[in-house]
Amino acid sequence: MPLTPEMRRSIDQIRDYLYGGGYPDPVANAEQLAFLFFFYLIEGIDAENRMRAKVLKQPYESLFAGEWKIKNPLNANFIPENHRYRPAAEGLLAGGESFSTIPREYFRWSVWARAMNGEALVRFVRDEVFAFFAELGESAAHNFMSGARLSIDEPTVLTQVISLVDGLRLDQADADTKGDLFEHILRQIKQAGELGQFRTPRHIIRTIVEIVDPKIGETIYDPAAGTAGFLVAAYNHIRLANSSPSAIVEAEIDGKKQKRGLGDQLSVAHISALQTATFFGNDVDPKMVRLATMNLTLRGLPNVRVLLRNVLTTTLDNERKAELGLPQEGYQVVLANPPFSGRVDKDRIVEEVKVGTSTATELLFLKYMLDSLRPGGRCGVVVPEGVLFGSTTAHKELRRQLIENNRVEAVLSLPGGVFQPYSGVKTSVLFFKKGGATENVLFLHIDNDGYKLDANHDTPIETDDLPAAVAAFHRRAELLPAWQAHFSPRPLAGEGTGVREEWPQQWWFADATTIRANDFNLSASRYRPMSQTAVEHRDPRVILDELAAIEAEIVEEVEALKAALGNSDAN
Repeated sequence: MPLTPEMRRSIDQIRDYLYGGGYPDPVANAEQLAFLFFFYLIEGIDAENRMRAKVLKQPYESLFAGEWKIKNPLNANFIPENHRYRPAAEGLLAGGESFSTIPREYFRWSVWARAMNGEALVRFVRDEVFAFFAELGESAAHNFMSGARLSIDEPTVLTQVISLVDGLRLDQADADTKGDLFEHILRQIKQAGELGQFRTPRHIIRTIVEIVDPKIGETIYDPAAGTAGFLVAAYNHIRLANSSPSAIVEAEIDGKKQKRGLGDQLSVAHISALQTATFFGNDVDPKMVRLATMNLTLRGLPNVRVLLRNVLTTTLDNERKAELGLPQEGYQVVLANPPFSGRVDKDRIVEEVKVGTSTATELLFLKYMLDSLRPGGRCGVVVPEGVLFGSTTAHKELRRQLIENNRVEAVLSLPGGVFQPYSGVKTSVLFFKKGGATENVLFLHIDNDGYKLDANHDTPIETDDLPAAVAAFHRRAELLPAWQAHFSPRPLAGEGTGVREEWPQQWWFADATTIRANDFNLSASRYRPMSQTAVEHRDPRVILDELAAIEAEIVEEVEALKAALGNSDAN
């Protein structure tokens, strides 16, 4: 069942109702809806598990079997009968005291959510429902409910929101529809986090995944998972690659047609591997971990573990990795859009990720991802433009390591405005393999990504350079000889990049010798072939982006000098 306009309108109605009811934070609202979705769906999951156990003649105890010791005595005075609640006086024992336990059956959504309202509903959900599911989570691979609490505590608002969630009938939707519905909620998150993290546009994620091309049997990792967009996209990519033509459908997502595969050619062993031993992630924000977990659960991946962890300040030894079920030897695929604008206290940075004296999260994450790959592993990572041409010692050393000790395969230059409304920073995507040495780098330039490059960046347009960029990447071995025949010899460092004839393509190459001579600069614009006129009249937006990156470098150098002077004074 595809995501219908009615379902989208229902989600928008919930959003508007929360906003009008005094709950304006879209991140907190998405988190609260994730909890309510979970409460709704768990009843159906329990029923499916019970039926499966019956068919297989295996023992199974329902999650709702037994008694629950109540947390708030006032909640014992409400006893559901035929989906209604008796008056409080009827919930008393002889002598007038309240019950101390209630049947766990009361925690089925079909019991409490469709029978309670007002103050009683708020009290029951706040004190009992959240506690009940937090206890369930303690025995799971990861506790989705750890530290969770009800924040929608206005009785009328909570009653209405629960009624609207009930009306979505999530139990009747397939995994893709439920996931798309949740993605529609996540789209409302339009502000960046404290470390500069923000939701990556899904069409950009899909492009990166198509280029990296993760396959069944590979381990896939996002060290800054956010809402798990990359992991979900990798899962969908693998399912599409393992679907027969009759099992491929089209869905409209964000105003664009998108192919979806049902994965009918995946074996039982493959499906098990996807559900338990393929996807891994971390995030520093508990809310993001919960949103990521719900996003994966709705997609049919309830056992994927997204850890609450800052990889820049903590390490895991092999014993701890084994306890958590993490690969000891590293990952075969790393996909990420790590935080851009954050800084980590120098004393907290673990030794393994240090790059000189830099505290810039974008550099530290890049070093971490490089080290997280197993030999031959592939990475696709979004980086701010300054990473590619920055002149600090840390910038140049990291690029040197990438070129000299690994294989940088491509740089995809994205247009400014792709990450609006979160950030206007100019970005590129870096693609590399662990080990070996770089010979030639393919540069891919994008003018239009299929959406209007305005403040919201959500209006579909026809012009879209991303599919051609993906095709060029996968044909790079064929394209290189044509490039080499057309342009020879290369311009030397300091001589500029202009040539006397136009190059009509939105791709070009630079070899390792040329890159090395240019301080390992990996900015696409540095090597773009242009006519002499074009060289003399560079795009002012590119110049402004470069100036902004240089300014950020200067600030970092000043902070480093201040720290050094402070240390010398202390000595």
